[in-house]
Amino acid sequence: QVQLVESGGGLVQAGGSLRLSCAASGSIFSINVMGWYRQTPGKQRELVARITSAGSTDYADSVKGRFTISRDNAKNTVYLQMNSLKPEDTAVYYCNTWPWGTISWGQGTQVTVSS
Repeated sequence: QVQLVESGGGLVQAGGSLRLSCAASGSIFSINVMGWYRQTPGKQRELVARITSAGSTDYADSVKGRFTISRDNAKNTVYLQMNSLKPEDTAVYYCNTWPWGTISWGQGTQVTVSS
């Protein structure tokens, strides 16, 4: 069973940048689509970005042009580069397969953007 560990979150001012990492305990080479999700209290988890094993990417409209998802299959790691951060990006960020299936959610990493 693959386990996922997110890291890289923190407190940043609006306009700043963060790079999130998602390290998998097992191989993600065979997983076609990996995604980054985020959740704020009282709201459903939402997909922010996804990437196929071939490197094709897709983004939520709210982050398009600011966030970049990438993956390194050799390192079993998925990244999310977040630039021009806004207070509304504040959330706990998670990675997982898309669509979500059998892999348990990690603990997530908190991103807080101050205005």
